[in-house]
Amino acid sequence: MSLINTTIKPFKATAYHNGNFIPVSDADFHGKWSIVFFYPADFTFVCPTELGDLADHYAEFEKLGVQIYGVSTDTHFTHKAWHDTSDTIRKVQYPLVGDPTGTLARNFEVMIEEEGLALRGTFVINPEGQIKIIEVHDNGIGRDAKELLRKVQAAQYVASHPGEVCPAKWTPGEATLAPSLDLIGKI
Repeated sequence: MSLINTTIKPFKATAYHNGNFIPVSDADFHGKWSIVFFYPADFTFVCPTELGDLADHYAEFEKLGVQIYGVSTDTHFTHKAWHDTSDTIRKVQYPLVGDPTGTLARNFEVMIEEEGLALRGTFVINPEGQIKIIEVHDNGIGRDAKELLRKVQAAQYVASHPGEVCPAKWTPGEATLAPSLDLIGKI
């Protein structure tokens, strides 16, 4: 069963954010758009390129009212150590959530049990706490923050414009579609 349109499950965790350890829970996801961005582990190879890419585009997500949460099965202490030693991770301004028990990875169905690591999973959550976008793939393939930004813009557009949908490669300002019998077979 897909997690699309389901409400995130309750959880409590600790994150490293702006030089502090902070509590994070499912309550933090209500009332705003959020992204939960799972990655396998700190101090690895593809992961810092993805987190750095998100950091480079973080201001654009903030303008949309979106909070990003990076999550791995490392502890919040490991997140701090990585932040302190990596120039790329030092740019990260969003919380890095520790999930050493794998609770979040299991809740979002991205846990690789035999490895104790998460798959690369991206989840966009609306202000009601419902999952609207899911992207999960093999750990050898990095993600693109610009494409994620475009998908968030489309999700926000559809949420605020009932009866309209966004076609492939849609970007803000482009035409949308209003599904109807008149469009069938004409696209």
